[in-house]
Amino acid sequence: MQSPQRQAVSILGSTGSIGVSTLDVLARHPQRYSIYALTARERVGELAQQCRRFSPRFAVVAGEERAAELGELLAGEDLPTEILWGVDGLCRVAADPAVDTVMAAIVGAAGLRPTLAAVEAGKKVLLANKESLVMAGPLFVRALAASGASLLPIDSEHNAIFQCLPQPGGPRLGGGYDLEGGGVEKILLTGSGGPFRARDTGDLHRVTPDEACAHPNWSMGRKISVDSATMMNKGLEFIEACLLFNARPEQIEVVVHPQSIVHSMVQYRDGSLLAQMGNPDMRTPIAHALAFPERIDSGVAALDLIAQGRLDFEAPDMRRFPCLRLAREAMDAGGSAPTSLNAANEVAVEAFLEGRLAFTSIPAVIERVMKSAQAVELTGLDAVEAADRNARALAFEILGALQGPPARGEL
Repeated sequence: MQSPQRQAVSILGSTGSIGVSTLDVLARHPQRYSIYALTARERVGELAQQCRRFSPRFAVVAGEERAAELGELLAGEDLPTEILWGVDGLCRVAADPAVDTVMAAIVGAAGLRPTLAAVEAGKKVLLANKESLVMAGPLFVRALAASGASLLPIDSEHNAIFQCLPQPGGPRLGGGYDLEGGGVEKILLTGSGGPFRARDTGDLHRVTPDEACAHPNWSMGRKISVDSATMMNKGLEFIEACLLFNARPEQIEVVVHPQSIVHSMVQYRDGSLLAQMGNPDMRTPIAHALAFPERIDSGVAALDLIAQGRLDFEAPDMRRFPCLRLAREAMDAGGSAPTSLNAANEVAVEAFLEGRLAFTSIPAVIERVMKSAQAVELTGLDAVEAADRNARALAFEILGALQGPPARGEL
């Protein structure tokens, strides 16, 4: 059997948890993949180590100072690596004609422009940056239709849904799936409930950043870990699922599954319920998306159901997790409402991680922003970024109005 041609891969966000997992999978298949570009915002030392190991054609950092720092670390090394910086550098390595596949793993709004650049260039895009899709769904719909790019989900939940749906090929935003025509009645989007699923709600105002980042099943970055603890992560994934799979909000149900073994399910008209299961390790969906429609080794051990023993499911407590309600309201409002939701959440989570906001005040800040920010049509990237800036300004204004430490359950 003839070996497949090597794919050149750019990893946007290579020093984060998804980036590191992607490199682990790629390193297992050097005959199939080559590393074209690696990028990082601040972790220059880690990026230098990755460059020494994988010899990418390009390395991209946030700014000129970081580029100079990386240059010093790699001085004297016999590497083919050219150092770039800034958004322009990210967009260049995302859209370069020599690139086949782009792992979009930059967390938050910072990943929007390079991810969209990869789509517009017609790349195979592995989407781990859900925020860019939440912010600018209509833009991605139009870009995918125009460029013919393929989009494969990396979030374990959306990757699981993809595996359980009947249509072949990669998902296409804005109409690629006909759920009802395929006999699908409902998508069941699972989530662990995070570290505070059973904690006394009266004690949640005391939660520390370290406690919020201690996820019971997954190893993730701090921002995503906090989003899991508030279940905003599931709210953003709800919006993402509507866009990815052409689903109406009422066709998606969030289910709490503490073990994180069933990554999501699809319910069919004939009574069948298809589930994708596996150990909670992001290398599984990464390997699936990289090689699709083939299957390759991910380095993840097979699931031992007997050792697992039991699988539990329950409805989410909407009083405990108000961020789920806010995400649904944003999706219903449409336009720039999801953009504002994401921006307000990023500001509130950062304030919490810095000790300037109580955990229970995160959804309160978001809700105030949502009530103040007018939803507008997203006619282009400028409109998306304007809505993002406006929502952040509102969130900072709310935070600036705080007097002393937040009171229990309040701003």
